[in-house]
Amino acid sequence: MSDTDPIRPVGIAQAEWETRVELAALYRAIHRYGMTDLIYNHITARVPDEPEHILLNPYGLLYHEVTASSLYKIHLNGDIVYRPEGDTGELGLNPAAYVIHTAVHAARHDALCVLHTHTRASSAVSAMACGLLPVSQHAHMFYGRIAYHDFSGPVVDLAQQGQLVRDLGAHHAMMLRNHGLLVCGRTIAEAFFNIYWLETACKIQVDAMAGGELVMPSQASLEASRKAFGRIAIRGEREWAAVRRELDRIDPSYRA
Repeated sequence: MSDTDPIRPVGIAQAEWETRVELAALYRAIHRYGMTDLIYNHITARVPDEPEHILLNPYGLLYHEVTASSLYKIHLNGDIVYRPEGDTGELGLNPAAYVIHTAVHAARHDALCVLHTHTRASSAVSAMACGLLPVSQHAHMFYGRIAYHDFSGPVVDLAQQGQLVRDLGAHHAMMLRNHGLLVCGRTIAEAFFNIYWLETACKIQVDAMAGGELVMPSQASLEASRKAFGRIAIRGEREWAAVRRELDRIDPSYRA
């Protein structure tokens, strides 16, 4: 934690506060890199040493308004454990947020961070019968490593959780058909890495398909890419450190 960070609020442990700061930074990064959808979508992080608790954004804030102290802490059963100071209950939680995220966090104990987006490009690819094509090196990062989940309406019903987690399985990325993307990470850095490159892969695919006939890589090259990317133990640490430096230069108010 930087010497310039605000004083940690009473009642929040040091480890939780550090996770709050990092999660707030992730919200700001998703805004900066154009992966937001007004006040919708959601990112969660598991609270250190509290496996039943996750941090989640208030429903109504734009991502560039999220700060460390503005995040709710909720139990995996959906109960609010901690409300931000001064919270009047006016914003509350997006129902889809806790239905999707509590399901994934409960099923996947390795998922520290869960991130959901539906940008123009990812929503377009999610509606393609072919799914994500290996037309770019960015897409190769997910070759054989992406799940698919069929659309069953907005995810606001607890009955939808079972199929969601079954389809995700052990993957760290999933395409929600006719909807968008869901990724998770063993760290916040890895979650950012996964969503950034998967969103980029979707943009490239949309552009390439609009440009004409596609050139597809050989099976041998795909297997080589799969093997190379598979050697990375935890992804995104260098990239995330660079993004954090940029955020601190531009606007460090997420730390408040």
